[in-house]
Amino acid sequence: MRVTTDLWVSALLRRVFSAGGFAAVVKRGATEAGAVFVLARGRMGEIALFGPAPQTSYDSAKPDDRFFSLLGAGDDAAVFDARLEREKKFDTDIWVVEIEAGVVPVEELISVKSL
Repeated sequence: MRVTTDLWVSALLRRVFSAGGFAAVVKRGATEAGAVFVLARGRMGEIALFGPAPQTSYDSAKPDDRFFSLLGAGDDAAVFDARLEREKKFDTDIWVVEIEAGVVPVEELISVKSL
């Protein structure tokens, strides 16, 4: 049985805060199974957007894990805001979580798969 998105996001927020970072839910989506997008901000202004990894990234032995892929990185917030607006129009049930990870790399907080 897969953990609800609401519970998974709550756990992510706790992991970020316990690592000395900051996190906030920018958009709350479907409680049970909304897709999660993570907007990671660095302390020097860099931004990275992570979204759900393609289905081919999942291991059939562990189908309940959540994997993410890097959708883009840079320092222009408008580009990422526009991408998230397009995603919201496509699927109104998405979650957007913004984090500033602190001293822990984002890859230690979420499972990132290379495309």
